[in-house]
Amino acid sequence: MNMHIPLASSRREFLLHSGGGLGGIALNWLLHQEARGTDAPRAGGNPLAQKKPHFPASAKRVLFMFMVGGPSQMDLFDPKPALTKWAGKPLPESTGRPKSQFTSGKEVLLASTRKFAKCGKSGVEMSDLMPHLATCADDICFLRSCWSTNTVHAPAMYELHSGRTLMGWPSIGSWVTYGLGSVSENLPAYCVMPQPEGVPEGGAPCWSGAFLPPVYQGTLLRRGPSPIINLKPPTDTSAEQNRRAFDLVQKLNAAQSAGDAELEARTASYELAFKMQKEAPEAVDLAKETEATKAAYGLNDKATADFGTRLLLARRLLERGVRFVTVYSGGGPVVMQWDAHDDINANHEKMCGHTDRPIAAFLKDLKQRGMLKDTLVVWCSEFGRTPNSQGGKGRDHNPLGYTMWLAGGGAKGGTVVGSTDEFGLKAVEDPISVNDFHATILHLLGLDHEQLTFRHSGRDERLTDVGGTVIDKAVE
Repeated sequence: MNMHIPLASSRREFLLHSGGGLGGIALNWLLHQEARGTDAPRAGGNPLAQKKPHFPASAKRVLFMFMVGGPSQMDLFDPKPALTKWAGKPLPESTGRPKSQFTSGKEVLLASTRKFAKCGKSGVEMSDLMPHLATCADDICFLRSCWSTNTVHAPAMYELHSGRTLMGWPSIGSWVTYGLGSVSENLPAYCVMPQPEGVPEGGAPCWSGAFLPPVYQGTLLRRGPSPIINLKPPTDTSAEQNRRAFDLVQKLNAAQSAGDAELEARTASYELAFKMQKEAPEAVDLAKETEATKAAYGLNDKATADFGTRLLLARRLLERGVRFVTVYSGGGPVVMQWDAHDDINANHEKMCGHTDRPIAAFLKDLKQRGMLKDTLVVWCSEFGRTPNSQGGKGRDHNPLGYTMWLAGGGAKGGTVVGSTDEFGLKAVEDPISVNDFHATILHLLGLDHEQLTFRHSGRDERLTDVGGTVIDKAVE
């Protein structure tokens, strides 16, 4: 076959033919970045600078409350009269025999002893374990048909935090701050407050930025006068000396990190830490809060003081521009978690006693300040509990159907989405996967979960992997 290959008549023509298309490649990349609405950190830029959402957002910030261990849906938010009717009998053959971590599914059913009542104008049913939260029922969207994929705590926690059951994937807080940046220039964009007794089984990977630039990982805050470790400047140097030393370090970092996104993120972290030395102490100082506010959050009650303090700190951080705050209920010893294997009533009376009043106070506080309309409040866990008993009074892990809820930030208050079967075992109507749950949170923040991506190992990774559908019934 005779092919004609035109030869360049000059060096200029050769360069035009061989390199002229490179500009088009660059333009295509730039247009793709603009379409995503989220740019990777650029040389000389602030990786935490505010970014525009993909579309108008309902929520600007998030409180992510994680109940460690798995609260029982049929004892809190999902009444099941059939459990009373079938109490002491095994599940019907028609339901199958789903296995959990410590039970076979052949155990007899355990009736709930809790009293349920219709709450608010919406008439949503809630149990007597949450009397304070019941007064906020009209602001809450209950997702009764959630399901996850694992019966073991740590991998199930990774799934709820990162969309995957393995370590090494960015947490939802990291994705949100990567996608939207931070409002505050003097505080972290993403703060994490674990329970003083210890962190969840999943540990630090639950708030990790993984392969995202390090600046997007969560910053741990602890109770007390020094909530952030190593934040206070040395006492034997003056503020002027600290400033000069910091400026020198930044100058050296800038010379070394130009064009390196990871080093630029680290430099930005140092700069943020320096600014936080002045701003963070004021943000976490509760002395300026009124006594009425402290009492509402339960700071004067031993049972509610810890969780109430952390929620009040969360409110102060959110109103000062922090984008995403995670607060854990449960951590450390099993007796300090929602993991009710031995006695469902004793466990949940204790854990609800720690959290019920502070959560209700937080919702009312935001509402009174006009913040609830653009603050998304999330109440979630890694899984729920089984309808069959464990040891006579407890319940085992159940990922097949359980309840989580949303409030504020564009969530449709006073509603119930989905349902489980008559025993509370499996999601049967409008089942909500973890991917769906995450997609909805991002949607309320103005982020398209399919467009919020980060190139890693040759693949555009995202929080929702290859799944996820926005829960339209949960959105205003």
